[in-house]
Amino acid sequence: MRYFQLLIVLLVLLMVSCEMEELPKSEVSKDPVFNTEAGLELYSNSFYNVLPSAQDIYLGDDMSDYIASNSIDQFLTSSYGPNQASGWSWSELRNINFFIANCNDEAVDLAVREHYLGLARFFRAFFYFEKVKRFGDVPWIGRVPSIDDTDLLYAERDSRTLVMDSVLADIDYACEHISTDSDASGSTVTKWVAYALKSRICLFEGTFRKYHDELGLQATSEFWLQEAVASAKEIMNNSSYSLNTSGDADMSYRNLFISNKPVTEEVMLAVVMSQELGILHAANWKYTSPTYGVKSSLTRTFVNTYLTLDGTPFTSETGYETMAFAEEVKERDLRLKQTIRLGDYKRIHGGQEIPAPPTFGYVLTGYQPIKWVLDDTYYDLRDYNDNSVAIFRFAEVLLNYAEAKAELGALTNEDWAATIGALRARAGITGGLDQLPDQVDSYFQTNYYPDINDPVILEIRRERGVELVMEGFRFADLIRWKRGELMKINWRGFYVPALDIPMDLNEDGIDDVIFVNQVPNPLPDVSYEFVQVSETINGEPNPQRLTNGTSGELTWLDNIPRVWTDRNYYYPIPEEDVLMNPNLNQNPGWE
Repeated sequence: MRYFQLLIVLLVLLMVSCEMEELPKSEVSKDPVFNTEAGLELYSNSFYNVLPSAQDIYLGDDMSDYIASNSIDQFLTSSYGPNQASGWSWSELRNINFFIANCNDEAVDLAVREHYLGLARFFRAFFYFEKVKRFGDVPWIGRVPSIDDTDLLYAERDSRTLVMDSVLADIDYACEHISTDSDASGSTVTKWVAYALKSRICLFEGTFRKYHDELGLQATSEFWLQEAVASAKEIMNNSSYSLNTSGDADMSYRNLFISNKPVTEEVMLAVVMSQELGILHAANWKYTSPTYGVKSSLTRTFVNTYLTLDGTPFTSETGYETMAFAEEVKERDLRLKQTIRLGDYKRIHGGQEIPAPPTFGYVLTGYQPIKWVLDDTYYDLRDYNDNSVAIFRFAEVLLNYAEAKAELGALTNEDWAATIGALRARAGITGGLDQLPDQVDSYFQTNYYPDINDPVILEIRRERGVELVMEGFRFADLIRWKRGELMKINWRGFYVPALDIPMDLNEDGIDDVIFVNQVPNPLPDVSYEFVQVSETINGEPNPQRLTNGTSGELTWLDNIPRVWTDRNYYYPIPEEDVLMNPNLNQNPGWE
């Protein structure tokens, strides 16, 4: 929907201008839009620009601990500060507030007006939720400021509690008054999408208050977690959504991300593409170009968290540390083969299937993403992708429910089976589907959450990482769990047994890559890639090494330090905005 905003706004302006010759000035800006249901619908479509774009989602986890990329994000360096900051924009809010202030014409039925006011307040809740995640305290602006409204133009930041209470009031209104409860296209906000947003907001706020004890708001965290449970349960009990399990188990997960039309059994809201209208995105180009993308690559530390098919931790297997790629990916959670290139992955070129092992021209760690990539190489050039991109899906609702209830200490075996068990069953896992876990996975705890001793919460966090990987949730999850220091974790790739020995990554009898200290001159009849892992290249530090020099896990950018302190839990307000409004105080540590 968001791609049609410009057209919609132009149509609204055209409606207004057509009436300008007949109506007094005081009426022309409102009547043509606000006195009919069609006008309200047309205006409300402009709100969709508040939602993330397709690229915001499929590249959202590039800023996370489990994605290695070709450079360190500036936010994690000492060079980042208020002069580099962004995001303090309020234009979309003014558009929403103008609608709320003027959607009161009694020529339109009250229930209709309340429906569209519900939509407006959904988007205002979404807008403010994103602002609070980024900046913490922000000014609450609930009306349209006039040009001389100094109280709003020079507003101070309001408290987190005031803003989030206002967000909750907005999303509650949306849940109650949005009348649409289904959408076959998967592209418009319904009451169930509103409940999904509420579960997302309340889980974030409840866990943020619980783990960020410096706020002094831990006593209120339980309320927010209970609200998260209730809103997720409303969807689980009363909507028609379910996990997509149709077709081959090897594809039922990935089909959610490569289908042109949203798989609306599970996908609740998506950014929808259209070849006919030229509305496309560039996921293939981002993930298959050696120059255009950032070579996003999953890390081995994270890949190790995918369970085996019997439901046990992969890292409980003897010798996992030195297991080669072709072996370590066997008999694993089926989501792994639907997220990265494994042995049987093939692409289509000129109508023919061709084997496609990981390619180091596109990947840094060996774990090459395919989650959003269409298999036909036709789509690899620029903005050719027409696969829809989910913003809300039922799987997240299940995860929100399970986590919120576990944080309250109230998750039952029945709850586990209906949420985590169901997600794992779709992924081909057979063990541990019906009973709460009672054993801590020491690898997972040590590497990710050493302060968490509850095996239930640990396993829910594992599941959230695996299920939602590369959908843009990870950074916000680390923030709310107060685990931002994971952003400094070393990026590791697959294990290389030795230098100068070719590796067959997909076991098709053809060598794919060899790791060397010096790349030789071109050799006849050699088609595999050479990857140089020497200490330096042309006198400069080599960002790609092996942990033991001549063997070990691949490393990437260990030579560049990353910075994380408590100030990084919030972004700074841009310097220019602080200078323009003397009542704005900067976030701590960014002064």
